[in-house]
Amino acid sequence: MKALCALVTGLNRILFVFAAAIIFAVVPMLLYEVVARYAFDAPTVWAMEASTLVFGPHFMLAGPYLLHMHGHVSVDILSERVKGAPRKVLQIFSYAVVAIFAAILAKVSWPLAINAYELGETSFSAWNPPIWWMKFVVPFAFAMLFAQALVEAISTLTGPSDEEARP
Repeated sequence: MKALCALVTGLNRILFVFAAAIIFAVVPMLLYEVVARYAFDAPTVWAMEASTLVFGPHFMLAGPYLLHMHGHVSVDILSERVKGAPRKVLQIFSYAVVAIFAAILAKVSWPLAINAYELGETSFSAWNPPIWWMKFVVPFAFAMLFAQALVEAISTLTGPSDEEARP
């Protein structure tokens, strides 16, 4: 079980690093657009749309590893005040809610991705790039979020309590 948890977290870390690297593609695209538009009065038809298409996976693929790093915004008014077993129960409940939410969104978005692929969906803009591939990022990212939420719940369940973890 530990090996499977490590595999899920490791894969999500790789996706996180990839997602972080995507920003290095977005910035030059937007810089090119700004210079072309304002310095040469020659705006592009592709730069803004391309940056949007690249920026979507940036957020989606980073989410699962951020869950592992506790990087998401959380309302922990109650969980910070309780210790021991009740705190573990609250944390596991939180991960269960995330897992259910992610599973539902993965299930709902999968047929939309399949449909986009079958139709060869494009953006319908002047540039009109294919966007069906991007629709597959959504169910994949939510499936990875689901898996990471389960890993975090298992780690919380099997890990030491707050008192045991303190030196």
